[in-house]
Amino acid sequence: MHRGEDLGRARGTMIDFAPTEEQQALQEAVRQFAKTMLAPRIRETEKLRGLAPEVQAAAIEMGLSLASIPESSGGPGFSFVTRVLLEEELAAGDPAATYGLAGPGAFALAIAELCDEARCKQFLAPFVEHPDRFGAVAWGEAKPVDSRGGFATTAKWIGNSFTLEGTKSYVVGASRAETLLVFAQVDDAADWNGVGAFVVPKHVHGISIERVTTLGLEAADVASVRLEHVRVPRASYLNEAKEWSHRLLRFFVKNALLVAARCTGLQRAAIEVTRDYVQTRTAFGKPIGHFQAVAFNISDRFIDLEASRAMVQRAAFLWDAVAAGQAEENEALLASARAIGFAQEAAMRAGNDAVQLHGGAGFMRDYPVEKYMRDAKQLQVCGMTTTQADQLASRIELGLPLEWSLLVPTAESQNVFV
Repeated sequence: MHRGEDLGRARGTMIDFAPTEEQQALQEAVRQFAKTMLAPRIRETEKLRGLAPEVQAAAIEMGLSLASIPESSGGPGFSFVTRVLLEEELAAGDPAATYGLAGPGAFALAIAELCDEARCKQFLAPFVEHPDRFGAVAWGEAKPVDSRGGFATTAKWIGNSFTLEGTKSYVVGASRAETLLVFAQVDDAADWNGVGAFVVPKHVHGISIERVTTLGLEAADVASVRLEHVRVPRASYLNEAKEWSHRLLRFFVKNALLVAARCTGLQRAAIEVTRDYVQTRTAFGKPIGHFQAVAFNISDRFIDLEASRAMVQRAAFLWDAVAAGQAEENEALLASARAIGFAQEAAMRAGNDAVQLHGGAGFMRDYPVEKYMRDAKQLQVCGMTTTQADQLASRIELGLPLEWSLLVPTAESQNVFV
């Protein structure tokens, strides 16, 4: 979609989703990369819990590791529409591989939302200089705090530095990351309003990483991060920005919208593989796809795919419009919440039906559909759950206050992989 198009199109029914020539070129390049480098290696990626060196090198050479970095910080400065287009293409090759690509990923998105331009450039400079570098966001915790709201992980001001204590859970890419964005409780009395964030090099004294095994998305390399007397300078502390809570909510929503684009890519892969299968698998003298029950199922999943893609791209367009001062933030939040919830559930339907239509073969690793089903289930708890997206949408629709502690994923509601 053209960045400068009339916003009225995005608000109404006349929406032009035609990409620009630059977007088309990028989309085609990533589609070919996903088709030739990712899709044929999904089992290898699963076994390695990451991308093979030659695949990683190809992605870096294409500039994919810098995709999340703003232009002002030395990155390509892709529009949000461009980013969701590329995320869908990558996920259509392998949904898990999107989490194994080098680069700051969600770390950059969080830094861009929570910092001013100067600090953003400072914290992202190492990733621009070293495109093979990883970042991670350490948000979640395994259990809620009984005595108050907020995190069990604490940050205490001692001398001229902070000391971090606690354990962060469900951290995507923690064992690969050179730099972590760690969220901790700075003010116990302020509950969720007392949460702050710290940019922490992983190799400082007191940090230990323990990888965990997940149902799907093995390349996400999920781990727990234990912090014992970890000392960081005041310069690493981020919670001094205006509108901190809204900035944090924007990060989670935008990150979840990128996950929704991955859900769209997964749908596409699962449906296309299944469509090919039902056209070659025969029963009672004809392809099973010729039976109405199967044909209608395939049709319904393609309807889901088209709806998911349209909703995700419309939400991304609105975020670009917000950045250009042409739309209100609540418009983008509402469109994103709807897209996130729908795409997540549609991906699960696609994965589940793909397995069902393959019959017993669907449970065998000879076919990728069982992996799509597992990946779809895990994507439902990456970034933001459907329930949290529904909560956000309903509060906007009913005109209720956007209390971020009720809308972002926490151990009190439901943890997610970030």
